[in-house]
Amino acid sequence: MQLTKTASTRAGALRRAARELALVAVLFLAYKAGRQLIAGRAGTALANGERIWWLERLLHLPDEALLQAPLLAHELPVRLANSYYAYVHFPATVLCLVWLYLRRPEDYLRLRRALAVLTAAALVLHVCVPLAPPRLTAVTAMVDTGRRFGPSVYGPPEADQLSNQYAAMPSLHVGWALAVALALVAVTAGRWRWLWLAHPLVTAVVVVATGNHYWLDGVVAAVLLAVILAALPRPVPPDRTPPPPVAGPPRPHVVPPPRRAGRRRTAKVPTAADARLRPPGRG
Repeated sequence: MQLTKTASTRAGALRRAARELALVAVLFLAYKAGRQLIAGRAGTALANGERIWWLERLLHLPDEALLQAPLLAHELPVRLANSYYAYVHFPATVLCLVWLYLRRPEDYLRLRRALAVLTAAALVLHVCVPLAPPRLTAVTAMVDTGRRFGPSVYGPPEADQLSNQYAAMPSLHVGWALAVALALVAVTAGRWRWLWLAHPLVTAVVVVATGNHYWLDGVVAAVLLAVILAALPRPVPPDRTPPPPVAGPPRPHVVPPPRRAGRRRTAKVPTAADARLRPPGRG
């Protein structure tokens, strides 16, 4: 009986894991389809990149080129930024999802839904508004640090069939990093938990400094995520009330023995008979 129950539990866990992997595969295929839908619209993406650049100047946002310039003077910081962009984004998200899946299933479900909806919304924007990143927009005068210093995750845009390089807005790097950080802040305790927010902050600086995104790309991702999280139901915390104690076998009723009177002597009070028997005193 116990073996059958264990096998059923494992089978259920495998089915749930297969379902989650299938969801990731569907999102990946949708991303690939979005790349094909915007093929041939490079001119539109470049024009939109220039519009975003000038819009940021009207909004008095910091110049992305000013953030990149100090890094270009030293090769090591540039390589570190490129490595963070290439190797931290997806593995950090996967590790967080796996940990929540094993330890906090209700919070895992909320994060998975948030990432799925955010990715779907981003795909719609990528198709409707293709946007070239700053490294491909001439007016920004920014350098493609990945191709110059390495490591790079992109090839030439016209020959790249694996990624959508004209999908700068919103930044899924920033959106996913912020979603992961907020989920970890919610499930951990202590004031040190706020350090999880360093991940999206570093990600935002990295994606701009490497020329892969504008500031507005990260802002739009954060706004979309805020709307999605507000619409999603909050996870119901598990009932942590301790179970009632299990009643044991009935104990036999033992009648305590009667308490014995103490041996303390008390003063005897004379009675009327004692007074008659007492001899008269001599006068």
